[in-house]
Order: sequence, then structure tokens, then C-alpha cells
Amino acid sequence: MSAPLLSVRHMTAGYGDVTVVRDASLEVSEGQIVCLIGSNGAGKTTLLRALSGLVRRDGELCDFQGEDVLAMSPQDIVALGLVHVPEGRRLFQTMSVKDNLLMGAYLRSDRGGIAADLDRVMTIFPKLRERASQDASTMSGGEQQMCAIGRGLMASPRLLLIDELSLGLSPRLVDELVAALKTVNAQGISILLIEQDVMTALDVAQQGFVLDQGRITKSGSAADLAADSSIQAAYLGQ
Repeated sequence: MSAPLLSVRHMTAGYGDVTVVRDASLEVSEGQIVCLIGSNGAGKTTLLRALSGLVRRDGELCDFQGEDVLAMSPQDIVALGLVHVPEGRRLFQTMSVKDNLLMGAYLRSDRGGIAADLDRVMTIFPKLRERASQDASTMSGGEQQMCAIGRGLMASPRLLLIDELSLGLSPRLVDELVAALKTVNAQGISILLIEQDVMTALDVAQQGFVLDQGRITKSGSAADLAADSSIQAAYLGQ
């Protein structure tokens, strides 16, 4: 069996003296969509920020494509192909949709590849092509999320970390975004997804991990987690 694309062993992370994530271990295999679920405050965002090198972290291992990224800078992690789409979209206000997308390629110098990826993103998200010259901050929440994901894709990721796909969005827009993620995944990009709607997360993913009070407490196939009575009770009110 081939080595996982991402392998995390016993990671601890937090802010200053405050530890949020404790002894977390997880894996993402090539070509997978993996979801990370848990209640608000469980440490999901902190774990993604730790993988991206944005907060204090340490551990036994954080291996991505055979490279231990624990000592790497955020810029070097992005260059390696581990790309983070943050919670809240974090678009550049007053900049056009096209320029926001191109900011995702700031570490790249392959002009032909950048142009091809820009066209690919606008094919996945046709609304971004329609609004290419519009100030990104004036778009709807769903369109801004498309732009944030598109900006991440412009970095040419092998693994895309997406924090809160559906936050504040209508069910119709969530369905559009889920369909887009499946298209992205079919093009060879693995995804680690945080999603507040647990059933949406488990429906789109193949594997899942449950984070509770900073610790991974369950893992398994998404189908098995969806059928787990303790998860149904905790997150679905059943």
C-alpha cells in the first residue's frame, strides 16, 4: 500500500500558552475527500491552521508527500502543495475577482500554467467568469466562497484544506459547492474538509475524523460514522 499523502502523528497545537489540539493523529490518502467534524470550539480550525504552519504546533510527525512540514514556513508549505482555504473566505476587498484568484498563484512563475488554471477555475465556477472584473467583496456569500476556493486552486494544490464550506449559505448554494468539490477531487486534488453540516460532510467524504475537545475520538469510513448512534445523537439530535 502506498504511503498517505498526509500523515499526522500526535500533533499538539495552540496559541501562546493555550493548547487547543492535543495528541491528534490523522491521515489523508491520495485522491480522497476526508472530513473533520466536531462541535464548535472542538479545535477543528486550529488543527487546519497548525497543518498550514499558522499557529504554534509540535508533534511526532506531520508528513506531506514525504516531507516533514512541522519546521516549514507557511509559504514553503503552500509551495509544497498543501493549501488552506480559511474560514470566512478572507478575500481582498477592493480587488477584482480575477485579481483575488491570481493572488493564489503568487508563488508561481509558470505563466502558461497559471493561465490554464485560471480558465479551469472559471470553468468549475462559471459565476466567477461572469464577475471577473467585479470587486470580490460585493458578491454574494456563495460567490465569495467560490472565489476563496478558486484562489486556493490557483496555488496548484495536491491537498486542499477547506474550513467551513457552507457557513451562512443557502442549501442550494451548498449543493453547488459540494458538486464543485467533487469535480475538483475528480481532477486529482485531495481535500480535507471542515463542515458544520455533519451529514453534508459525511455524504461528500470517503473517510472522517471526529474531533472533541482537541482530541481525535473517532475515525473511520464516512458511511460508518454516519451510521454511528453516538454521532447521530451528538450532532444530528437523534
